Amino acid sequence: MSVAENTSDNAARPVGIGAYLAVHLREYGLLFALIAVMAFFQIVTGGTLLKPINLTNLLLQNSYIIIMALGMLIVIVAGHIDLSVGSVMGFIGALAAVMVVNLDMPIWLTMIVCVVMGGLIGAAQGYWVAYWGIPSFIVTLAGMLVFRGLSLWLLEGQSVGPFPREFQVIATGFVPDILPGGETMKSIFGTRNFNVLAFGCGLIAAGWVIWSGIRKRAQNKAYGIEDEPRAFFLVRIGIIALVLIFILYKLSTFRGLPNVLLTMGVLTIVYAFITERTVLGRRIYALGGNQKAAKLSGIKTERLTFLAFVNMGMLAAVAGLVFAARLNTATPKAGFALELDVIAAVFIGGASMSGGVGKIVGAVVGAFLMGVLNNGMSIMGIGIDYQQIIKGLVLLAAVIFDVYNKQKG
Repeated sequence: MSVAENTSDNAARPVGIGAYLAVHLREYGLLFALIAVMAFFQIVTGGTLLKPINLTNLLLQNSYIIIMALGMLIVIVAGHIDLSVGSVMGFIGALAAVMVVNLDMPIWLTMIVCVVMGGLIGAAQGYWVAYWGIPSFIVTLAGMLVFRGLSLWLLEGQSVGPFPREFQVIATGFVPDILPGGETMKSIFGTRNFNVLAFGCGLIAAGWVIWSGIRKRAQNKAYGIEDEPRAFFLVRIGIIALVLIFILYKLSTFRGLPNVLLTMGVLTIVYAFITERTVLGRRIYALGGNQKAAKLSGIKTERLTFLAFVNMGMLAAVAGLVFAARLNTATPKAGFALELDVIAAVFIGGASMSGGVGKIVGAVVGAFLMGVLNNGMSIMGIGIDYQQIIKGLVLLAAVIFDVYNKQKG
């Protein structure tokens, strides 16, 4: 038998669940942690955590964190960091309030101007990082102070609001149920309200997870790539599909799909595709893994870094619009310290401090984990002081775990 055949046989040889989890602990540990935390708070809160109204609030409360975490992951994977996102988010909300409330400008024009402004802010910061070599920590720290001050100046130290209803629906609106069969579903599930569209989306999402998982597993087998044990694969796919159906069922018994959930879902799918399936995504990981090697291989590292910050600025602008719409007002202190929650979500989600490592799904799960911790502790009546301590310890544990894995490897 040749060496190549022997290697191929070893790669395709099935491994035990314990051995597989030991190698992929970073990938699956966070998902198991989220499920465990949700189960814990569901028990100690007497079932309040997973009530439809609380699940909806959980999505609304963490929407802007998740949106910014998508951009922050790319920045961190590229080997940088952005401390200004909270202040930029607050500044964009202030700009939107001045344009819509004070100047009575059209909402569609306001949204376009705000997103473009976010991109220009990201470009201004990315220019100094990419082309002048100034550390991103310093540039974005300066940006954090600048845009916090600009928010105060723009609002003249006062809160501006309320927004018209057409603007509020960005964050607090729900997708209307356009599918028939609501009365039938009400009788089946014994509920007064039932959104067929939301439940149908849950079934479609679960089916897509199962189909894509089976397809990927078949591709790995065809190429002789070592894959997860069959039993573990079935359990994992089954749990994810059931969780999706359960959550969408809960939402369907309340008011259905929040508009912001669609925004988060589309952005998550788009960014997951870019980072995992495109040449651009592979270049971003190469940049964070070894910038000198990436540059020698022909990657335009300066332009890639610049675009990462432009992207971050635009997503911070989108988050600013969502945040302002949800609060129905713009305040000078909006976004204060939110950059810490965003960065924590990305690191807890498995991103490495040194760059080159991290996944979009991990950042989203990390943001939800932080959100569930906040929500669950608030329901239990735990003070904000203890909440901050616990969140800090969770972040520290995630970083220690990252360092331990590197040393072990």
